[in-house]
Amino acid sequence: MGSNDIRAVIFDYGGVLTTPGRAAIAAWTRAERIRPETYSAALKEWLSRSAPPGTPIHRLETGEIDAEEFNRILAARLRTEDDLPVSPDGLLSRLFGHMRHDDAMLGLVRELRDRGVRTALLSNSWGNDYPWELLDELFEVSVISGRTGLRKPQPEIYRLALDRLGISPRMAVFVDDGPPNVDAASELGMHTVLHVDAERTRGELTELLPALQPDHAQESR
Repeated sequence: MGSNDIRAVIFDYGGVLTTPGRAAIAAWTRAERIRPETYSAALKEWLSRSAPPGTPIHRLETGEIDAEEFNRILAARLRTEDDLPVSPDGLLSRLFGHMRHDDAMLGLVRELRDRGVRTALLSNSWGNDYPWELLDELFEVSVISGRTGLRKPQPEIYRLALDRLGISPRMAVFVDDGPPNVDAASELGMHTVLHVDAERTRGELTELLPALQPDHAQESR
């Protein structure tokens, strides 16, 4: 059942508007013959729910350290299949080079905008460049962690996005592929969708938004 109160959908970027992060990581580790468990161990230590505040990933996401410094920190944790070190030069760029846009999700964002639903971007940045030439036409509001000094799942960054849209939590749907980020949005009173793939996300948004429902589309013609 849809909600007539919803005015906007707020999207994460990496893993939602792109191919899944795990697929990009798998392609990257295969291409560079990096032992996946060395990356996974660092990620678990720095980004899990139990990770202490101020890990290298937290500091990268809030802009306290830049990508070059993070590359050196991460590279020190990685080993190749031949037990050799991994070069830190452009490390994150090499990883992100295996991410591709998800055309179905980008099409969904455009459809929402065409049907009068407001859209915003809320993303934890890893020192990466965003394709603003594409995103600027899709989102009226963009909140990037590295620019704000805040990161998901801190409630303040969700409130910042809502304030810039000028709406209350119950008037927004938040779409993210990270369960902790979705849980934090739900605790604030936002509607939420845990993104798995474009088809499922479209289905869940259609249940929430009358604008996406077939009867509404026909009536609006």
